[in-house]
Amino acid sequence: MNALGRHVLAEVHGCDPNILNDIERVEHIMVTAALKAGAEVREVAFHKFSPQGVSGVVVISESHLAIHTWPELGYAAVDVFTCGDTVDPWDACNYICEGMRATSVTATETKRGVIEDPVEVAAV
Repeated sequence: MNALGRHVLAEVHGCDPNILNDIERVEHIMVTAALKAGAEVREVAFHKFSPQGVSGVVVISESHLAIHTWPELGYAAVDVFTCGDTVDPWDACNYICEGMRATSVTATETKRGVIEDPVEVAAV
């Protein structure tokens, strides 16, 4: 069984609220995470909410990194999806968590685009 990509979903707690509410810092951390993981950055889009919070996405040749922050809770929802074998989503995820100064992280990896061995289907 082969997969087209790996998708890491992270629940990131105990983050520095000042970082989570600073669009420039969040964007810098996300773009740097992509680059440190070996990805090729294509597009970047971030939005600052009022009164607080930042959401954004870094589109990479290998897929994407996304974040949604709740500074008032010290929480960020992070996902890193990479395709191919050259970029490790865990490298990017770990860098993001360190950059947010997280004290607690729960993360899982899901294989995406799973291609199973073809099975012949009998005609009905």
